[in-house]
Amino acid sequence: MRMRDGSARVPAKWPPVRRQGHAPKIAIVVLALAYTSARAESPDLGRVATPDEVAAWDISIEPSGAGLPAGSGTARAGAAIFAAKCAGCHGETGGGKPNDQLVGGSLTATPPVKTVGSYWPYATTLFDYIRRAMPLPESKSLKDDEVYALSAYILAQNKIIGEDDVMDARTLPQVRMPNRDGFVRFERGK
Repeated sequence: MRMRDGSARVPAKWPPVRRQGHAPKIAIVVLALAYTSARAESPDLGRVATPDEVAAWDISIEPSGAGLPAGSGTARAGAAIFAAKCAGCHGETGGGKPNDQLVGGSLTATPPVKTVGSYWPYATTLFDYIRRAMPLPESKSLKDDEVYALSAYILAQNKIIGEDDVMDARTLPQVRMPNRDGFVRFERGK
């Protein structure tokens, strides 16, 4: 701070301290009380899910095939379903555009082209993903036979199975994917 005579003077308390009083502390207490009372007065927005509700969402399929439902399908049956429900996003035969390519691909290309046929390690993962997430925006709308047929179609398009091979809870886990050994299996607790 400069004096009128040009000399410099440092204030007695440096840096200057502003006194804020109790206003910020009071504001915090008021907000905390308001939050608590608002929470106590809010509607009951949750409840414990029933066993049937949990079962409806517990649809995970393991690589071993554990959890696969009854049903079956072939690539021939899957072709019609694919044309009606999948081709708009994945191309006429799964070649991609506007969304992900499902057929072909190569991990040795630069950059690698990761598809169901080139990258995925288990055929059961394909079933699990289709059943859980497809078709957009109507996920979980396909019947199990349709999911088996679509899985068979995509596997046949990738030349992993034949067009007449039947995919079901017994045969799907037996499909040997080209990149099965490209992953390390994670075992919980080991």
